[in-house]
Order: sequence, then C-alpha cells, then structure tokens
Amino acid sequence: MQYSQDRENGRQSSKCQRGSKNYSPYFYSSLQFKLPKSWVYLPLILCLSLSLFSCGNPSPTESKTDVSSPEDDETKLTFFGVALEQFDEVGRPIWKVKAKQAKYTTDKQIGEAESPEGELYQDGKVVYQIKAEKADIRQDGKQLFLQGKIIATDPSNGIVLKGNELEWRPQEDLLIVRNQLNGSHKQLQAVAQEAKVKTREQRVEFSGGVVAKSTEPQLQMRTERLMWQIKEEKLFSDRPIQIDKYENNKITGRSKGNAAEINLKTQIATLQPQAQLELIAQKMQITSNSITWNLNKEIITTNSPIRIFQSAENVTVTANQGRMQIPTNTVYLTGNVNAIGQRRQSLKSNQITWYLDKKLLEAQGNVVYRQIEPKLTFKGETAVGNLETENIVVKGGNSTGRRVVTEIIPQEGR
Repeated sequence: MQYSQDRENGRQSSKCQRGSKNYSPYFYSSLQFKLPKSWVYLPLILCLSLSLFSCGNPSPTESKTDVSSPEDDETKLTFFGVALEQFDEVGRPIWKVKAKQAKYTTDKQIGEAESPEGELYQDGKVVYQIKAEKADIRQDGKQLFLQGKIIATDPSNGIVLKGNELEWRPQEDLLIVRNQLNGSHKQLQAVAQEAKVKTREQRVEFSGGVVAKSTEPQLQMRTERLMWQIKEEKLFSDRPIQIDKYENNKITGRSKGNAAEINLKTQIATLQPQAQLELIAQKMQITSNSITWNLNKEIITTNSPIRIFQSAENVTVTANQGRMQIPTNTVYLTGNVNAIGQRRQSLKSNQITWYLDKKLLEAQGNVVYRQIEPKLTFKGETAVGNLETENIVVKGGNSTGRRVVTEIIPQEGR
C-alpha cells in the first residue's frame, strides 16, 4: 500500500517538473528558476515576478478549454511584468519596452506581449514613445521588431505614426513603421504603406500609395514617395506627383509634375519637369517644364517655355516665360509670344499682357497680326484688342515711315 502511494506521488512529482498550463498557477521567484541556455542572453529584466503555470489540482474548466502537449509547455513560457532593455557599447539605453504579460517561444524567441509600451533612444535621449494593445516582440541586440497595432509618438514635435509593424535600427538611426501606415501632425497628415524616419536628421520618408494633406496651405498630394524635412518645413518628391489646392474645402487648382518641392513655411510649390497646372475658376491650363506656384500670394511664375490654354475664349498662348497674378486675373508673357484664336488668327509680339476679365490682349514690340478670313497681315509696334472677336487695333510704322493706325473689323454675319 505504501509502495502504491509512493508511485502515485512520483507521477505527480514528474508532472510538476514538466509544468502545464492546465493547472492552477504556482509562483516561483526569478532566482529559483533556471532558464535554458538559449535564454541566458536575452536582455530580459523581470520587473515583478515570473509566474509559470505549474502543478496543482486540475481545474475541470481548464482541462476542457486548454489542452496542450508536453512539447508545447516546454517551449512556451508566460511572464508577468516583463521589461526588455538594450544598451549601446557605452551603456546608454537604445530601447526599453514593458509589458503586463508576455509569452515567449524559445525556438523563435518571439514574445506575444499584452499592452506593451516603452521608449526608443538615440544618443541616450528618447526619440519615440511606443505602445500597442498587443504585439509580437522580437529583438536581437541590434534591432527591435514589433508586430501588431503600433503607435509611435515623437515627443519633441508631436508626430504620431500608426501601423501594424515597427522596426527600430538604432545603429542606422532608422525607425520604420509599415503596413497601413497613418501619420499625423499639426502641419501634415499622411497615409502610405511605409514611413522611414531618420531621427537625427528629423526627416520622414513616406512611400507606397502616399496621400498627404497639409493644413496651411490646404493641399492634397498624391505620389509614390514623399520626403518631409520636419525642421525646414519642406516636402520633396522625386516621383510623379499630383497636388490639389483647396479653399474652404473646395478645389481651386490642380497641378502635376514629375517631381516637386513644397515649402510649407513660405507656401511656395515648385513642380518640374513636365509641370501642368489647371486653374478651375479661370478655366485655364498652364504647361511648362518648371512652374513655381506661390500658394499664399496666388502668383504663378515660370522662366521656361510656357503654354497656356484658356477654354472660355478658346485661346492658346505660348511664350519663353510668363507670370500670372490670380487675384487680378492678369497674365504677363515675354519672349516670342504667340497667341492663337479658334479660327487660327494669331497675334505675335515680344510681350503680351492678357487681362482675362476684360478678354483683352495688349501686345508690345515687333507686333504681327494675321487672320485667315479675310487673309490679312498687319505689323506694328503695339496692338490691343480681343482675339476671339478679331477686333484688334495695331499701331506702328509702315514701309513709308509714317505712323498709322489700322483697325480690323470682322465681316458682318460671321
């Protein structure tokens, strides 16, 4: 009888040594627990005490809902009050992460942590604060990887990055937040597939289906890559980009370019090359190799060859360079200016001032006016008139040297 009792005690003792999640918890101190060799090098600090699900009387409910093999119990450990810390070669912290509870798999060394939160450090200073509801944590001493619903906040400037993956590479000064990335700041909001942050340079690079919105000026930008220099308050893109300008939540202008620079401080956007700009109210399309758009003063300038199409008057104007003041609806064009109307009537000169509200053109220098029907050509020094209605007054010298004024009136019934 005694022998049978001893055998039964031996079986219970053997179960205690293996451990099982199916039994009521029993607490061990960290000094009494011996980790496997593969765990010795994990930078784990047990902030409270570690608790393993161990021996005891089996719970009927647990035995029905949680059945695990001895192999699973030997490779998966549950810790409470966990802190992960890593330091650089001079002893400065590079990350600290705490969690209420974490499950570790010894073969993959992945921690399934609940409510993890902590700090990322660069040069011994906190550069980002991180937290999540749940996350898988992996570290190898050189980088930290979190997977879950991650929120990373820069305490110095208020940038908040949200995503499903976070990777911190302190030796490269690189923070990566990816997978449904959402970034927010008082100056800019952006969604993308990924954000790469250079903490020392205070630079963020958004990539993959980027849609960014600025508050002042009110812009929406779409591109595949957008760089943000935070201190300089500048945005850059070296990929095709579309920029829409809004006023009172209504679009007033659309622009495109193969690259762009946007200064949020001065509110000046430069698009190049192959830049296009459409002004909604003016029904105007501007094309050039380089366009500078002062969003605050509403002035558009280019020192490159420019082409303007105005659908209201059906007029196309080309020139070597140009400038437009949107508040006064006035366009200034210089260098080989050529304005062409719907019936191929044209006005050429060195300079043209175009008053959109008045539908009036003023030309100066080597003026040449031509119309097809009736076929006429007039030359002079200045000209003024409406190209659409072909009411043009040309002033200037002729072959006899006398100054003349020629008025061209279209035929009746046209």
